[in-house]
Amino acid sequence: MWLLSLRNQMPIKCLHTSLALITIALLISSCGDSQEQSSSDTEDTNLKVYRHAMDQAPTSLDPVQAANVYANFIVLNTFDTLFSYKYLARPYELKTNLAVEWPDISADGLTYTIRIKQGVHYVDDPAFANGQGREVVADDFIYSIKRHFDPASRPQGAWLWIGRIVGLDEWKQAGSDYSAEIPGLQALDDYTIQIKLKKPYPQLLFTLAMGYSALVPREAVEHYGREFAIHPVGTGPFRLISYDTSQVILERNPNFRQEPVDIKFEGYDPERHDYSGVATIDGRSPPFVDRLEINFIAEASARWSSFTKGDEVQYASIPNEQVDQVLASKRPVTLKPEFAEKFNFYAGTEAGFIFQAFNMDFPEFGYNEDPERERRNKALRCAINKAYAWEQRNESFYIGLGKVFPGIIVPVAPEFDPDLSTESITRDLAGAKKLLADNGWTAENLPPLVYGANSSVTARLMFEQFRAWMKELGYPTEKIILKRFATFGDISKAWKESRLPFVTKGWGLDFPDAENTLQLFYGPNGSPGSNDANYKNPEYDRLYELASTMLPSPERTEIYHQMNQILIDDCISITGLARTRIYLWHKNVIAIPDREIVGGFFMKYVDIADAEQPDLTGSGSR
Repeated sequence: MWLLSLRNQMPIKCLHTSLALITIALLISSCGDSQEQSSSDTEDTNLKVYRHAMDQAPTSLDPVQAANVYANFIVLNTFDTLFSYKYLARPYELKTNLAVEWPDISADGLTYTIRIKQGVHYVDDPAFANGQGREVVADDFIYSIKRHFDPASRPQGAWLWIGRIVGLDEWKQAGSDYSAEIPGLQALDDYTIQIKLKKPYPQLLFTLAMGYSALVPREAVEHYGREFAIHPVGTGPFRLISYDTSQVILERNPNFRQEPVDIKFEGYDPERHDYSGVATIDGRSPPFVDRLEINFIAEASARWSSFTKGDEVQYASIPNEQVDQVLASKRPVTLKPEFAEKFNFYAGTEAGFIFQAFNMDFPEFGYNEDPERERRNKALRCAINKAYAWEQRNESFYIGLGKVFPGIIVPVAPEFDPDLSTESITRDLAGAKKLLADNGWTAENLPPLVYGANSSVTARLMFEQFRAWMKELGYPTEKIILKRFATFGDISKAWKESRLPFVTKGWGLDFPDAENTLQLFYGPNGSPGSNDANYKNPEYDRLYELASTMLPSPERTEIYHQMNQILIDDCISITGLARTRIYLWHKNVIAIPDREIVGGFFMKYVDIADAEQPDLTGSGSR
């Protein structure tokens, strides 16, 4: 069982020129101003509204750029994917969504035939003839995947299918001509998709539940051009009303298909879920709220203030400075009575982790034409790793509840090895200093290290803690340099363009398989792909390619473990910590919120209890 039960588990993911950034910023601003005005003119005070809070804002709502959890929250609610996840089942279970049923898969695992639902229409939009959304057809899926292999789309999801689908890479190499067919991507008729693989790809269906694979209409992409990034046109349960850097407002899609919820099929367990009131949505067709307001509030204290006011955001995490005031106990996590009376909550280990990685493109720390310098660079990376104090980081920023672990196979993954040596995550300052001295590193010749971070107070504090550790190692303070970025999108762009020698980030699992973190260091996934470290190790890549065609098995798990050890031995990454998430929501919100595994798919099931109804959520805490 790869993920803990709900009581004990916890849910947690660019333009080319400055001129383009300014253009998009202006588009976002004008879109927000005009659309918000039209919405407010007709706002009904009797609407059911769910107000969510997130710590960062997405820079694009285009599925080909849905590279983080913030974008996916919007994409998965305005667009549709062929598959999705059951609302409540843990471990996570795939289900059909736009697909009518599970695909027919050939005996050799290379051909997938998928039928899609008939009668599904895009939202009404000026991009369509007469402004009326047309029916979704199989060609929309073909077009949507092609966009990931068209450089003009500035795609970020091609790594999922590179080298996988017959003819797709060749289509890109030939110039990304949309009129040209791809042998491995065919619409057999208006409602039948056929995918032909070069080799087995056991994770394929997982990728077809991700925001990257959402179906988009060609008419809208061509009608809006770059503005499509802020004007999503999809078939999801909601449609966009306004979007700016502080808030996204969505309203119910009036044409969303009627599909009653089977709460047992979705994984409902009375013992674990009864307190939330979600049983009341059984037999009803989502979405259940008229309006979603997703507020982007960077500072945890500000989110908490808005949450506790009672009439603003209805969902939040607990800021570190409030933990002692809110929690009665950390192990197990319980709320003090005055908070348990007002709020529901859950807590547990995230499906992901935070880590740091050296960008091997930088010859100061990574690959170098001089073999001797490259050897010394490895010693430098290992020394920095040994000087890193994970337990102190855990206590300072994660209230001591994070799970520190070696390597990059996260604790909730089925392939996690609880017996792996913890030497790589145990601070050894004396050993780190000796490693520097033995390899000729001194305060005078240590290279400057540029540390990228967003503009939040917490990010600055994390940097200062890291710089203090490096000072203890013998690194001159002035050589640990902070480079600040205004938004998450800005720093994400810097990673994608390989502009930072040191990457500090979090990664949420896209699907429940350790392959999803191991691919972060696969050579062909280098920038602008998911391999921000630009790590290129022939043996690691060979093992990755060997395992990539295998179904889950003890043999595949052993290969995963070998790859994990290679990364530890090469000191490529400083890793890692899986956070314990603690989330609260107002008791009138009927939901089990979730930020894990592509994030946001729970929102179409959220309901708001009427004020005159009895309390549907019981005692609240789990």
